[in-house]
Amino acid sequence: MSHRKFEAPRHGHLGFLPRKRCKRGRGKIKAFPKDDPSKKPHLTGFLGFKAGMSHVIREVEKPGSKLHNKEKSEAVTMIETPPMTVVGCVGYVRTPNGTKQFKTIWAKHVNDGFKKRIVKNWYKTKKTNAFSKIASRYGNEKELEKMKDLMKKYCHSVRAICHTQMVVNSKKQIRSVHSKRDPIMEFQVNGGTVAEKIDFVVGKFEQDIRIKDVFNMEEMIDVISITQGRGFKGVTSRWHTKKLPRKTHKGLRKVACIGAWHPARIQYSVARAGQKGYHHRTEMNKKVYRIGEKENMKTSGVTESDITNKSINPMGGWPLYGYIKNDFVMIKGTCGGPKRRLLTLRKSLLSHVGSRNAMEKVNLKLIDTTSKKGNGRFQTTAEKKAYFGPTKRERTVIVSAGGDKTV
Repeated sequence: MSHRKFEAPRHGHLGFLPRKRCKRGRGKIKAFPKDDPSKKPHLTGFLGFKAGMSHVIREVEKPGSKLHNKEKSEAVTMIETPPMTVVGCVGYVRTPNGTKQFKTIWAKHVNDGFKKRIVKNWYKTKKTNAFSKIASRYGNEKELEKMKDLMKKYCHSVRAICHTQMVVNSKKQIRSVHSKRDPIMEFQVNGGTVAEKIDFVVGKFEQDIRIKDVFNMEEMIDVISITQGRGFKGVTSRWHTKKLPRKTHKGLRKVACIGAWHPARIQYSVARAGQKGYHHRTEMNKKVYRIGEKENMKTSGVTESDITNKSINPMGGWPLYGYIKNDFVMIKGTCGGPKRRLLTLRKSLLSHVGSRNAMEKVNLKLIDTTSKKGNGRFQTTAEKKAYFGPTKRERTVIVSAGGDKTV
């Protein structure tokens, strides 16, 4: 009998197998929060784009802790959340084989970005014919009321079909995201009876839903995303196995023994080289530190300690993203995915009544808006200008229209 020279627990979690590239490029909600009929009908999720990270300084409110009433620096992630448009209502029924789709009601008018996502060859199709049959069905009020009555009678859950508008009035909402096809997703409607849910969704057809209508300040939410892709990696990087001694023959970033002689095959639990990253992951309990509105973008980064107004955008913009121009949400800590990645935000599945972190008030003292492209020194352009004084161009006075200049 042989024996191990070193005892150690296994490397890597087997619950995330298979570690392969995800099929779709956005996070899928696989479980929705538990429904509470006593509340008003509301959506349970939203879509956003990851803009970048910064840090904030806040005052901690934890009586009994050594950090109580002291300032603490924390990392935050900015997620731009353009308004979503409701275009459909889906009803689900319980069957012996699980939950199945029962009926779908569509809005009469949908934009081209939505059609581009569902039509296979948009550039070949006749633009007027796309989605026209469903729109004509909606135009018949009797047919619509008949479908609504059937859904109210048999369905046990209702979901709203929503999409983010990538192009509005021939202008891109997010310039750094190159897709012109709108991302479409179903979000479950919680609260109220089934009839109230259906009336709520149908009443929102062709209307915009904003992030402030779904989430609140200091709320705990979940972020579902596709992680950043790393390509084909070896076992040391992919599973974090221990490196072999320096003089090992034929390389040391390997697994020394990949299994016994019998069974004469490699077991699934043995660490092997392969794909790392671009996996579907859900991160839970991310606290919302701020929800910003498009109308107040010029003062979106102001706290009680700031003397002047400033935007949430850092000097020079967010690297590889640009400037946030729509509604946004600031969450504590990190989240999966690179910049510009589409993220799915979901209401938490858990109850946070007894959690001190969830119930703690957020008192921000500073939101850092220095340049993220180097060692930033100044929070705003005005602060930099006051420190360095007027530039050479500003000191130059144009004497005449002919172009003569004096310094």
